[in-house]
Amino acid sequence: MDDALWQLRREVRRELADVEAGRVLVVALSGGADSLALAAAAVAESSASAWRVTGVVVDHALQAGSEVVAKRAAAQGSALGLVDVAVVRVDVEPDGSGPEAAARTARYEALSAAAAGRGAVAVLLGHTLDDQAETVLLGLARGSGARSLAGMPARRGLFRRPLLGVRRALTREVCRDLGLTPWHDPHNDDLSFARVRVRAQALPSLQAALGERVVESLARTADRLREDDDALTQWASSTLAAAGAPGLDVEVLAREPVAVRHRVLRLAALGADVPAGSLSSSHLVTLDALVTDWHGQGSVALPGGVRGSRRCGRLYLTRESGEVAKTHEEP
Repeated sequence: MDDALWQLRREVRRELADVEAGRVLVVALSGGADSLALAAAAVAESSASAWRVTGVVVDHALQAGSEVVAKRAAAQGSALGLVDVAVVRVDVEPDGSGPEAAARTARYEALSAAAAGRGAVAVLLGHTLDDQAETVLLGLARGSGARSLAGMPARRGLFRRPLLGVRRALTREVCRDLGLTPWHDPHNDDLSFARVRVRAQALPSLQAALGERVVESLARTADRLREDDDALTQWASSTLAAAGAPGLDVEVLAREPVAVRHRVLRLAALGADVPAGSLSSSHLVTLDALVTDWHGQGSVALPGGVRGSRRCGRLYLTRESGEVAKTHEEP
């Protein structure tokens, strides 16, 4: 067995150790090296685990000829041994969060729907250690908090990322060993995208200055910050419930440290249907001023047509229609 494929199989086996024999999995297939290598490893592991490994190719229809690329990816997945490989075309609707974020939202919705239709227990994504390091650097550049710097989790709901512990070079090696020709997305050469500049310019410069292991160091930083963020988010969830609804008791909020209070406000805003990709730290700072620096100021405009205002010692999130928005899920 090729050593590179064996390494990927080991990562897949570790991440899916809790998946019972005979269960259905979905591999999100783009035709790129990462997803093709992941598909090969998952299929190879399925012979011992008796999983039914299926594939879904999401065609965003954002580039000319995207349907050809999607069909080719599906054919490669089938040749690797994926069963029931489907191409799903989506409409990417602008939502104010930017084209990349809107495409990601459409893609995840399509993958979730496909998984539900097949009774799948997990959707496997091909993100690697390099993707994680790039995500951390992008968060640093934006001045983001721990939530963004924590990068991508190995698991979130149905979605799993078995390859977060391996470098991108390994997936390319697997493809070479198997005689696969991955699709190269031309967007990955477009320096107008921040992630491309990080990949092509920022990370190589850091590696030249600090050594090749800087990618692993960035990923470890993400792991530590994710642990901290999980604990603070749990604290914030308890505070949000204690603050009550409709409207949040500003005295309850004011007692909390700023790190927790901002997480409470973020959770409340998301619960009021403010788009996550459009909610910035500046929105939270302005909203927090209604709690900690109240001097009768007017309401705060948030993305998605939601406004924050303070009345009678309570903070309300209200849609433009005047309806008081939910701030958390009722039990």
